[in-house]
Amino acid sequence: MTLWYAGVMLVSALVITGLSIRELHEQHDKTEPPEETFQDVIQFICWIGIPALLLSIGGGWWLMRKAFSPLAALTQAAERMNEHNLSEQLPRTHNGDELDRLAEVLNGMTGRLNDAFKRIHEFTLHASHELKTPLTVLCGETETELRDEALPATERERINSRLDELHRLARIVDGLTLLAKADAGLVALKVEPVKLDGLVRDSFDDLQILAHSPGIKVELKECESLTVMGDAHRLRQLLLNLADNAIKYNQAGGAITVSLKRRADDAEFTMANTGPGIAMEAMPRVFDRFFRGDPAHNNEVDGCGLGLSIAQWIVSAHKGSIRIDSVPAGWTTVKVTLPLVKV
Repeated sequence: MTLWYAGVMLVSALVITGLSIRELHEQHDKTEPPEETFQDVIQFICWIGIPALLLSIGGGWWLMRKAFSPLAALTQAAERMNEHNLSEQLPRTHNGDELDRLAEVLNGMTGRLNDAFKRIHEFTLHASHELKTPLTVLCGETETELRDEALPATERERINSRLDELHRLARIVDGLTLLAKADAGLVALKVEPVKLDGLVRDSFDDLQILAHSPGIKVELKECESLTVMGDAHRLRQLLLNLADNAIKYNQAGGAITVSLKRRADDAEFTMANTGPGIAMEAMPRVFDRFFRGDPAHNNEVDGCGLGLSIAQWIVSAHKGSIRIDSVPAGWTTVKVTLPLVKV
């Protein structure tokens, strides 16, 4: 809009200047020599035309920028809005004009969205909490049934299958409870210096045990001694979630590599595994809850699609970053960076 205004003002100034020069030329045609008329025209352009042109363009530009500055501020504030800051209000001019009315309507819309998100979070938190008790009871009763030595083999197999599904459901409920509490800001981290290399070596030992049955080769390439500020329990959970994924979405006789090294002021943890990989179109959704990027193996792989969502929350809570790169039928690499303790 500002450029359009400047263009219109420029054309208008040129037209007015041209008409004025023409009128001046006609008035002096009969009374003065052509040389003097030409000099008058040049003087008119220099002392009146050019200053008027610059003033109109500059003043118009300034007025348009000032008029649209509230709209620019509103646009920037709207771009910063996400599901975590819907309670923030967009800036208003409070002068009752159309722009102020638009900001008021948008604030009302974001307020309603914020209420809807809160209700969803509360429902998830309460529902997952209420499901814990009956699931615990069902698991206990099923385990009691299995202690009966008189059970036929077929019946024992059926009860074992039911117990596996109950445990899987319990893991889903635990994951939902954690994420719902994290969304509500109810998860407190015990922040202290943590030797990240110690956690990596421990998780590598667990990884070797998990990889033994499917015949997956595990290699610890490097593990520098690095310290980060964080919650040791949550960081251990992060590493176990990534290790679990690397085993589940692998192949018989495949490989997993692990490394921890310093990268500037960050600790960079990398875990790569062979396997089917993740399709390019699925990459933007790998951290979505309940999303599983390998449809061909969804029925074969035990999981609920919450592991990476939890991993992303843990990394974000520690002010780090997590990234996944994958080549179909090749290597899938997860890179986690966490800020090191400043000495």
